[in-house]
Amino acid sequence: MSRVTVRYIGSGPYCFANSLAMVLGSMAPEPAVIEVLTGSPFGAELIGGVTPFFDPLGWDPGIGLDAAIDLLGWTCRHGAGGSDADAAARLREASAGRPLLAGPLEFGLLLHHPGSGIAIGSDHYMVVTGVEKGLVRFHDPHGHPYATLPVGDFIAAWRADSIGYATEPFTARAAFQRVRDVDAATALRRALPMAARWLAGDLELPVPPGSLGGAAALERLAELVETGLEPWQHDHLCYFAIRVGARRLADAAACLALIGEDKAADIADEQAQLVGALQHPLVTGDRATVARLLRRLAPTYEQLRASLPG
Repeated sequence: MSRVTVRYIGSGPYCFANSLAMVLGSMAPEPAVIEVLTGSPFGAELIGGVTPFFDPLGWDPGIGLDAAIDLLGWTCRHGAGGSDADAAARLREASAGRPLLAGPLEFGLLLHHPGSGIAIGSDHYMVVTGVEKGLVRFHDPHGHPYATLPVGDFIAAWRADSIGYATEPFTARAAFQRVRDVDAATALRRALPMAARWLAGDLELPVPPGSLGGAAALERLAELVETGLEPWQHDHLCYFAIRVGARRLADAAACLALIGEDKAADIADEQAQLVGALQHPLVTGDRATVARLLRRLAPTYEQLRASLPG
């Protein structure tokens, strides 16, 4: 196995990592480092036995954001819940100098996206920089800098009723302050014990009945592929889960190599290539190849855990 020499640079669904990089400004590491610090590359899950993600069982972006913020030596103020009026007041506190990281929002209700207007259960994160004349101004990392929405429309998406892990509406992080000077390499080394725990699946977090993690999730997903995925499962994989999963693992490989964890970097690189290779056979309907790749991927998560220190 050879170390990756050409890093991926391009578009991808990195909304919360890109949003955090925006609010941390010039002191932020690159989004690839932030994504790895969230813990997202270190596992696979099948939520409720039906919805696949290439992230750890029980993990969600809120957990990941809080981990990355702390590892990088920052603090912030959390806000969530309340009425529409409370949400509007929260938005009015944002400015270019004191941005607000909002999310999760329901992606399908963000009306500046063409074809939107229906909740699809897909989460999103954005950076609010102010409210003026009834319009929320924000940077949307899905390709829309300085976008605007009427306050009421923004709040409708921000309510996040359709997002499974959202326990309260109108979640935001603001008032970011750096309290420790931590470089990217140090933060990555400090993240390794939690990465190993995510891979081991020994964190007791609430998950829907029937959920599976790690190798068991991928073996079951291979069976579902062989019997025929539901249209929504197919679309979820080919439009989102494979794209973000392969990128997370490619970034994990680069970050692990940066801090001298060469064996782990090689395994993560192999994982990234296996996940990325799923795209074409999935789109073209080659079930056998998709199932074979998933079964090759399944044991690599335990191999990655065993390669990490401690």
